[in-house]
Amino acid sequence: MREAIQKADTLIEAMQWIREFRGKVTVIKLGGSVMEDEAAMSSLLLDVVFMETVGMRPVIVHGGGAAISRGMADAGLEPRWVQGRRYTDDAVLEIVERVLAGSVNRRIVDEIDRLGGRAEGLNFDTRNVLFGERMGLKDADGGDIDLGHVGKVTRVDCETIDDLCRRWVVPVIPSMCVAESGQKLNVNADTAATAVARALGAEKLVFLSDVNGVRRDKNDPDSLVHSLTAQQARDLIASGAIESGMIPKVQACLETLECGVRKIHIIDGRLRHSLLLEVYTSRGVGTEISQA
Repeated sequence: MREAIQKADTLIEAMQWIREFRGKVTVIKLGGSVMEDEAAMSSLLLDVVFMETVGMRPVIVHGGGAAISRGMADAGLEPRWVQGRRYTDDAVLEIVERVLAGSVNRRIVDEIDRLGGRAEGLNFDTRNVLFGERMGLKDADGGDIDLGHVGKVTRVDCETIDDLCRRWVVPVIPSMCVAESGQKLNVNADTAATAVARALGAEKLVFLSDVNGVRRDKNDPDSLVHSLTAQQARDLIASGAIESGMIPKVQACLETLECGVRKIHIIDGRLRHSLLLEVYTSRGVGTEISQA
């Protein structure tokens, strides 16, 4: 009986958040080692099905770097990285499209369907919703750096995504876009998710990470900061508490807040049901960043 009462208490705690976020869009970025762990992926996608069932409108944007690297290895291609981005020539682009917009996208859709939800992949074979332009970087001397077929999102087909959400279908979007010329482009999944969240005016953007969130000491999981304002996040960057790979992620969060997304969450996607624990409990299990 005590266990049953505890379960009821958990549902009561979740109720206030279920009511608050009912009908609101949450963009979830899938990627990294989470996608290589079948159990973690199933747990996360079950969380997504729950969110849709209780009235939230989840939208998934995904990468698939490890799967792409395996596809390149099978083809005898060596990866080349330029300022942290995968150089994408014609041969690599063919693999990215086949793996990312093809098999990985279908795998996520099929798993959501298997778990009792409804999902639709928005890819080049169904309906593409991300449009953009070739991305350029500069070197230390101000010269142009060639990244090949790498792009950034400049426009999102919100109407198609909204239509699926209204019909309680989870949109699943690979991180690729199409330029005006018709050229397909490889896009960083974090920046693609950010672009989608901005365009939709999402209530939340959730980054699934390999760490439990922003820490005051990067080597100490117990130093997790559960809640940050935008200014507090900037202060932690300035003090050096936030460093290396977490800096661009937090900076992207801050830019997204300025574009109208209310809250950004960084959570460890490997933790079972981390998505539900972050969204539907008072304390959460990761870091929540808000404007104020």
